[in-house]
Amino acid sequence: MKYILKHKLVIAGILTGALAGYLYYHFVGCSSGTCAITSKPLNSSVYGAVMGGLLASMFIKEKSKTI
Repeated sequence: MKYILKHKLVIAGILTGALAGYLYYHFVGCSSGTCAITSKPLNSSVYGAVMGGLLASMFIKEKSKTI
């Protein structure tokens, strides 16, 4: 439970990105099926989750260690 509370921003970014990826597949998608990312909903959702997690992790402030 502590892990979830500590990384709640990244988890929210992953979930939001996965949802955005699926919505992009559903509404825009790739009609020919030759697009690598948007041809399948799983690919689009995983790509969105990775991008959302990376974007959200940029906003985490790390504590500086002083000697």
